[in-house]
Amino acid sequence: MAVFTCVFGSLILLLLPGLYSSTSVPGSDVDLLEFPLNLEYLEAEFFLFGSLGYGLDRVAPNLTLGGPAPIGAKKANLDPFTNDVVLQFAWQEVGHLRAIKKTVKGFPRPLLDLSAGSFAKVIDKAFGKPLNPPFDPYANSINYLIASYLVPYVGLTGYVGANPKLQGAVSKRLVAGLLGVESGQDAVIRALLYEKANEKVYPYGIPVAVFTNKISQLRNTLGHEGIKDEGLVVPKALGAEGKIRGNVLAGDENSVAYDRTPEEILRIVYGSGDERVPGGFYPKGGDGQIARSHLHKA
Repeated sequence: MAVFTCVFGSLILLLLPGLYSSTSVPGSDVDLLEFPLNLEYLEAEFFLFGSLGYGLDRVAPNLTLGGPAPIGAKKANLDPFTNDVVLQFAWQEVGHLRAIKKTVKGFPRPLLDLSAGSFAKVIDKAFGKPLNPPFDPYANSINYLIASYLVPYVGLTGYVGANPKLQGAVSKRLVAGLLGVESGQDAVIRALLYEKANEKVYPYGIPVAVFTNKISQLRNTLGHEGIKDEGLVVPKALGAEGKIRGNVLAGDENSVAYDRTPEEILRIVYGSGDERVPGGFYPKGGDGQIARSHLHKA
């Protein structure tokens, strides 16, 4: 009877929503699975607010674990088609958060700065000068897509980098599934922007492709690990098989996705080029053991 009660109780715990069971996840995998929550929170909030005008505190408050509300996020002025695509992304990100937290404990939503000013600082740094007027990601569909170009790609390179370090089958399956959808989101964003690659962004008179190239160059610079990022139009030598300048999907010389370490990602999303110095979208830094370990070294 005692054995039955123990087994029955364990089954109930596994079936209860919102609870996690890490019994099948090796300890060495836990930090690598929790780290991406930093980016998944950012993506979920940015896409939810952009399409709906509100975020996780309204649609899935249990997933925030009481973390602070994001700064400056708001509804974007999107055309119906773009709004529909972004809304799909938003719900996908809610699912990603839930999937990770069913596998590992996770941590509360970190403080996120999703204000127009935060994005403007990234764009100014990418161009090496202030744009006038400051770039506003929420102003229209093309601006929002350019801002979205900043988001899923960094996450997918992180998943590529984490995969060979994982030991458990459950961990590998989770990351492969997350990588598949993140890559799809990035491909959609890039394809929508590539269609408008030569279109000039108002009021700057700068083509869309130049925006993407500048952003990618900035991420390469901040990451300190060479070329792991490419814009929509590249020198032919960097295109697929060295034969084409169009670059709707980024990849290495064999068109294989680039990888990044958590440290590279922190350097990029903090905007500081240093995993020990928070800023950018994370005013107080990321959370989880990996991010916190670097903050303690600052």
